[in-house]
Amino acid sequence: MSFRLLVAAAAARRVGTAPRTHRHPALAARRGFVFTAPRAEEAVPQHGGQTLVEKIAQRHAVGLGAGEAVRSGDFIAIRPRHVMTHDNTGAVIPKFRSIGATRLADAQQPVFALDHDIQNTSAKNMAKYHGIEQFAQTHGSRFYPAGRGIAHQVLVEEGLAWPGSMVVGSDSHSNMYGGVGCLGTPVVRTDAAAIWATAQTWWQAPPVARVELRGALPPGVVGKDVIVALCALFSHDEVLNHAVEFVGAGAHALPIEDRLAISNMTTEWGALAGLFAVDDVTLRWYESCAARPRATVSADA
Repeated sequence: MSFRLLVAAAAARRVGTAPRTHRHPALAARRGFVFTAPRAEEAVPQHGGQTLVEKIAQRHAVGLGAGEAVRSGDFIAIRPRHVMTHDNTGAVIPKFRSIGATRLADAQQPVFALDHDIQNTSAKNMAKYHGIEQFAQTHGSRFYPAGRGIAHQVLVEEGLAWPGSMVVGSDSHSNMYGGVGCLGTPVVRTDAAAIWATAQTWWQAPPVARVELRGALPPGVVGKDVIVALCALFSHDEVLNHAVEFVGAGAHALPIEDRLAISNMTTEWGALAGLFAVDDVTLRWYESCAARPRATVSADA
């Protein structure tokens, strides 16, 4: 599989700078990898079109004027579908209370999933976990206890990180939701508390870097290998604070598991999001999940 990185920056769209092509210094001796500025017809949507990131952000934007379109660089108010916190919920709760909030603006928006320190059975940690569970029960929010799974995995498996929606998390690897076509991006704890209180926060739509994947992975090569290679080959902040959109026949050939791994580790690449478009592979994966029998566990009598 070869990779072609197309950086679609807001400045290129608005100023209309002439496209230029240059060989990245890190790739001087590497064949099959090309780093280019975008061609207008290829990376910059025409006739008022938007990138996938902009379209999803627009769905969740609050207070836009009639006919106003979200563009990279815009500061917007967003109402994400969900906001995830994990063990750090214990640190978000006092921030929530410190701003005078007493109730959640939307009890179905927060998701609490304990996963970071589950091997710690000390009295202090157990008390923290109990406090988080009690907070969730008091406010009627979703709570996933220690042992259910990694928080990001839980949101995907439970259909909370849904294709075409925007989900934020107080964790740097919230980018992972992009593997199923959900715009996932991290927020800090203070922002999480603000979302609990108001259901909204502010967000600056990032510039978009478009990565074209071609071909198919050889046997034994997986999604993690792809993103590690990208991190190594393009290691000069090419996608720092960008949202990365993965496109091309190679992207469509990847199974969901590999897409999730790649999106997850766009964090290590310096990106704010890593997004795959929804396609037949995505839909078939959800269909298989829906058809899979669920195991039930009940307490002993």
